[in-house]
Parts: sequence; structure tokens; C-alpha cells
Amino acid sequence: MKHMFKNHANRLIALAALVGFGIPAQAQLTPGEVSQQIQLNTITTAVPFLMIGPDSRSGALGDAGVALSPDGNSLHWNPAKMAFMTNEVEFSLAYAPWLRALVDDMNLAYLSGIRRINKRQAWGGALRYFSLGNITFTDETGTTIRDFQPAEFSLDLGYSQKLSDRFSGGIAGRFINSNLTGGTNVLGANSKPGRSVAVDISGFYTNPRAKFRGKDAEFNWGINISNIGAKMSYSESAERDFIPTNLKTGAALKVEMDDYNSLTFTADLNKLLVPTTPIYDQESGSEIISGYDPNVGVATGMIQSFYDAPGIVNFNDDGTYTIEDGSQFREELRELNIGGGVEYLFNDAFAFRTGFFNEHYSKGARQFITLGAGIKYTVFTVDLSYLISTRQQNPLANTLRFTLRLQFDDLAQSSSEE
Repeated sequence: MKHMFKNHANRLIALAALVGFGIPAQAQLTPGEVSQQIQLNTITTAVPFLMIGPDSRSGALGDAGVALSPDGNSLHWNPAKMAFMTNEVEFSLAYAPWLRALVDDMNLAYLSGIRRINKRQAWGGALRYFSLGNITFTDETGTTIRDFQPAEFSLDLGYSQKLSDRFSGGIAGRFINSNLTGGTNVLGANSKPGRSVAVDISGFYTNPRAKFRGKDAEFNWGINISNIGAKMSYSESAERDFIPTNLKTGAALKVEMDDYNSLTFTADLNKLLVPTTPIYDQESGSEIISGYDPNVGVATGMIQSFYDAPGIVNFNDDGTYTIEDGSQFREELRELNIGGGVEYLFNDAFAFRTGFFNEHYSKGARQFITLGAGIKYTVFTVDLSYLISTRQQNPLANTLRFTLRLQFDDLAQSSSEE
């Protein structure tokens, strides 16, 4: 019996691509962009759920978090931040319904915990679970074969140490499991869950004695290269796909307006360290005419990602082609996306946040405004964020994220005072 698996697999792949990289085909092009004839060339990877910002605080700040002050979600954004935790122990539980504009049964859950070992060291762990809802497999006549709920998860363990009073380094290990088919037979070949292991390497700098226009301030800078790991495959015969190795760097400035009010400004810059798809000739479809071979090793692919954009290729009627001058460098710049925002904090208890995220339409078309708020009561902090798309028909529109953080060090202190 020949399964009608391909259509279902395409649905899964499409949804997974939307999770990390938007829908280029739905982007609304301006007249200037149309006239420039910019070619769509979105970078796709396996397990893009690893790139979803899980928590509401960063989610309300344009998905920026590599340089924010440390909290219970630091293991995702920058493991090096953990060494500068002010609380002895923190836990974070986050939940986000995902792609509600397309389906109503996809969601992401994230549980993390961080503990300080001493004044210079900390470790943390995290579980990320992404459910892609329900899918029905049928044969070529439309007869139902089985129902299945594809899901992906990752398990993280990280360590951070201060290398000086203002700088720390961090490393994290990650096990990844992606079960999209449940072992369904695909054209005579058995599928299998995709599995991989990866590491994050990060650094964090903080200056709590900075000044900004005469006011006390704290300046932070961070960098994190995440998901450095083996390629992944879903069958014995299929090609192995890159996982989303990513370079993230950014800065944050917290300004103390007075004894009760503060403002934090932050921004992150991201680049996927994954090969860009080249442009092939129109006759054979196998000869690369611009760009580089993407079928390379992980280390080579990371380095190659900085210079392998194919640019704009114009094909002539006689079979010849030209590469537009400067288009390759411009495409490399378009592979950078930026997010940032502003956080207002009152009396370390009430927070209001807003941010913006932008990705070029030819590389994924994610562009949205974010809003959020948070409230702290004793050891509990509750955060909420909301995403407003600035592009029409964006499946990320109206995304909500909920986060509950617990700071047990505060509880220990209050108990000792009693």
C-alpha cells in the first residue's frame, strides 16, 4: 500500500519552517522591492523550534535576550549569564500557543532551572517540548491509516563561571529529538525520529557602575553561538539536514531614573550559521552557477555561511546569465535580523515592555511589534507578551506567551528574617 505521506510531510515541513522563518511567499512587496527583483532565498533547517524564544520577557522585547539581566531563562539566551544570577535558585515555566492563525493545536512548553554553586559559578537545566498537533496519515484512496501527534523536544544542561568580576563564560550541552512521523513507512522505507546533540558557547560582560547622562546605569553585552551540532535525518536513505546553528550578539543598558523607576534598552543581532542555498543552472539543475555547495560538514558550513550568498542571477534567453554586481554582499547583510525593545520597571515589581523584530522578506519575512507586562509578588513573577504582526496574513500574528518565574532565594531570605 502506497501511503499518501508526502502531502502530510509537506504540511509538517511547512509548519516547521513557519516556526522559525516565516512565509516569504506571503510578504507584501513594495514597488521598490519588486523593481529590484530581489530573489527569495530563505534559509531552512531541521528542528527550527530550537530558535523560538520561550519566555515572555524577551518575547515582549522583540525576541532580544542575550544581554538582558540574568533570570531563569538565561540558559536559552546566553548560558554565560547564569554566573551573575542574584538569586540563589530560579525556576521558569513558559507556555506559548503557536501559529494560531493556521492551526489550533500547536504549542511550546519550556521548563528551566538555574542554581548558583557559589559566587562565581552556576549551572542550569531545561526541557523544551514542542507539539505540532494532530496529523492523519492516509493511503492513496484517502483511507485513514493512523492518527499521530508529532512532537519535538530538547534537554539542556549548562554551566557558567565568572572569569573576572565583570566577564563570564558559559557552555551548554543539548540532546534533540524530533519525531514527525511515528515510524510510518514512506515509499518502502521506514522513517525514524531525527536525533542530534549540540553545544552552545557563550560570553557575557556586565558593568554595573556605568553612567548615562549623569544617572546610574548598568551596561551588559553578550554573545552566544548556539546549536553547534551534528546534522539530522529522518530516514536511513535521506540526506542529513543542518540544525539551526545561530550566532546571537547584543547589548543592554539599564538606566536608573530614580529610586523607583528604571528603563532598560536592549537589542540583539542574529545570523544563522548555516549554508545558503545556491543558484543552479537552468538546463541540468545540478551545476552551481552562484554560491557554494551546501552539502558540507558542520564546521565548514558555519564558516561558509558568512560568504556563500548567491546574490541576484539574471538568466538570458540564450542560456547565458549574469550576476548583479554587489548583490551577493547585500544578500549576506539581509541574512542578519535584529530585534530589540524597551523595558520600564517600577519598584522592581511592575514591568511594561515593548519591542520590534525585523527580518528581510527574502529571508523569512518576520516583522512584528511586541508588547508585554510583568508583575512580581514575593517569590513569584508572572510575565505576559503579545505579538502584533506588521505584515498581512502572518501566521505569527496574535501570538501570546505566558511565563511564571520563581526566585527561591528571596524565600530563603524572608524565612531567615522571621
